[in-house]
Amino acid sequence: MEVFKRKPKEVDNNAITPFWNVVLNIIVGIFAFTCVFPFLFVIAISFTDEKVLALNGFSLIPEKFSLAAYQFVFNTGDQLFRSFGVTLLVTVLGTLISLFLITTYAYVLSRRSFRYRNFFSFFAFFTMLFSGGMVPNYIVATQFLHLYNTIWALILPIAMNAFFILVMRTFFQTSVPDALIEAAKIDGSGEFRTFLQIVLPISLPGIATIGLFCTLGYWNDWFNALLYIDDASLVPLQAMLMRIQNNMEFVIQNSMQMGSSFEIAATLPTETVRMAMVVLATLPIALAYPFFQKYFVKGLTVGSLKE
Repeated sequence: MEVFKRKPKEVDNNAITPFWNVVLNIIVGIFAFTCVFPFLFVIAISFTDEKVLALNGFSLIPEKFSLAAYQFVFNTGDQLFRSFGVTLLVTVLGTLISLFLITTYAYVLSRRSFRYRNFFSFFAFFTMLFSGGMVPNYIVATQFLHLYNTIWALILPIAMNAFFILVMRTFFQTSVPDALIEAAKIDGSGEFRTFLQIVLPISLPGIATIGLFCTLGYWNDWFNALLYIDDASLVPLQAMLMRIQNNMEFVIQNSMQMGSSFEIAATLPTETVRMAMVVLATLPIALAYPFFQKYFVKGLTVGSLKE
């Protein structure tokens, strides 16, 4: 007797997929809006008149448009553009140096043929757990390396990052086939030529991801300038904006103790200047994200699973 089995009811994926696509797009859109909204709010406040802001509070749409905050910042003269140039130079040069040091160190650690790779992996990992501290770092940078008031004081202290080294090591291990390296050696390619012409071109997603992190680190760094820089011509953008804010607060505090100068202090655009500084410090680096987005997303996913 022939037994007929009931076929399972087929699910129409075409009817479900558009619905879930809409739901997921709405969720992602809401999440993206919550990330962008604070920055848009900061921009709106920076273009708001300080007196209206003090009376009516914060608003997404400026009730009275004003450029007083940006005029106050740009009244520093050439110092703002000089600091911007210093930050741009430090960011570009520091990122290139960091990528060279990190990728070469990580590539050596990724090669199984390197006898001491476990030792140097532990050496990099150990620096993530313990550090010499601020005073020894300052003594080494100023007394031994003589980096005080030089552009290298803004580059070398953060040029190496142990976490980035371990990330790139894992990326090389999972994304660069050993057979490709062996084939290059059979064809007579040396280690440096293999690394430069074969490994680096296929590792652009990982390199772009680490490069973006290095770029953010150099662009937002102000602490090294606070420690090692006194020359006004070498002050980076972040440190210069911080000094403007500190000077403005100093003027306000001292003026409030003097009745005749209280009105001058009251006219200073305090809140809007802070927001204008955030815009000036954030907008240039935010504009660089679209150029890194393709490699950045791929670098976060490639190497997470190994076939």
